[in-house]
Amino acid sequence: MGHARKLFRSRGRRAPRRLVIASAVTSLALVAGCSGGGDDDARNEDGTITITMGLFGVMGYAETDILERYEAEHPGIEIEAEVAGDEPTYYTALQTHLAAGSGLKDIQGIEIARAAEMVQTQANRFADFADVPDTDHFLPWKQGQVTTPDGRVIGLGTDTGPMAICYRKDMFEQAGLPTDREEVGALWADDWSQYAEVGEQFMANSQDPELFYTDSASGLFNAMIYGHSEQFYNAEGDLIYADNPVVTEAWDLSSEVAESGMTAGLRQFQRGWDPGLANSTFATTTCPAWMLAHISEKAGEANAGLWDVAPAPQGANWGGSFLGVMEDSPVKEEAMDLVAWLTAPEQQAYLFEEMGIFPSSQEAMESEAVRTGTSEYFSDAPIGEIFSAAATEIPDDLVLGRKDGTIKDAFAQGLNQIEAQGESPDAAWEAVDENAQRAAG
Repeated sequence: MGHARKLFRSRGRRAPRRLVIASAVTSLALVAGCSGGGDDDARNEDGTITITMGLFGVMGYAETDILERYEAEHPGIEIEAEVAGDEPTYYTALQTHLAAGSGLKDIQGIEIARAAEMVQTQANRFADFADVPDTDHFLPWKQGQVTTPDGRVIGLGTDTGPMAICYRKDMFEQAGLPTDREEVGALWADDWSQYAEVGEQFMANSQDPELFYTDSASGLFNAMIYGHSEQFYNAEGDLIYADNPVVTEAWDLSSEVAESGMTAGLRQFQRGWDPGLANSTFATTTCPAWMLAHISEKAGEANAGLWDVAPAPQGANWGGSFLGVMEDSPVKEEAMDLVAWLTAPEQQAYLFEEMGIFPSSQEAMESEAVRTGTSEYFSDAPIGEIFSAAATEIPDDLVLGRKDGTIKDAFAQGLNQIEAQGESPDAAWEAVDENAQRAAG
């Protein structure tokens, strides 16, 4: 294929005609008001077939021309994609529709932290991909996350989330820190505590009193725990976070950072975070591969070339999603064909070239497009090399629990209480524990 093209060059492309983008505020109402995969109007009078998709965040399908490409190769197929601005709002709507038995799209995105709950409680609502051919290219642990004990496969993997640190070179320079990505990575190469120590240096030496070292302590917490096999649950499904040193050590360091004044108190993907990117409020953020597309979009052209990417202290997998098809969709077979095509190695490599979305396909990961990929927006950083190296450190036996996503949100809320409200770490932990226990039932 030759050397990979520069990434993110298509950010200014007009949104496809089929796309409805739901903001974080309005997405629940929009998603809830639309008809879904169970409706009979998917097969149109003119002989065409409409396939609907429910997506969230920046998954790459609505932001590139990939859906138009499928339509061009498959005459008679029309695709309508609706995108919720943030995943928690999207998931709330999805749960509502599953409970009501209506309003579902033909294809629904499933975030990794929700996968176990879908497998354990909703598997019969999703079409089974177990016998779909040519799906042996996925990383073994990826497809295992959406496979039931009896072998039913409720979706196919889209991306993974190997971890790095995104940082602002100009802000590091004004604080007297190195800007070269190898030198920056060396600052915190040994462990995450060094990342916090660099933050102390940054805040002490920064010439801008309005500037913060990082966006939020919850981003640090997530990056730390997802480098280990077990976080909130063990392999037997027991809730273990309170006694798991992986979680308690991450909480201790993250709460110290939250109290230190080095964070902007802006939870990732929550209100204020996007303006924080656009207004250059903070100098670093823990960033899985899929976050690069969001940063480039929200930070905007004015900040192109100011951002760079350095390796994180430890490899981790934060995020990654799946596409599932509803069992009662009137166009189930056509929707399953579309999902298989979208998640095939060629399309996964294409989305990496276009958006930096890192594949869940081993074959795509080994392609030249991924291995040699660079990002023009992020100072020509060799993101293929950086994220591929991080991916090799991801544990193969990642444990997902039924309420992983809800518990993760509880920890993020607790750390935000420390940052924004001055809550003590002990009191915040008590609130987190109460909310997590309630969520776990």
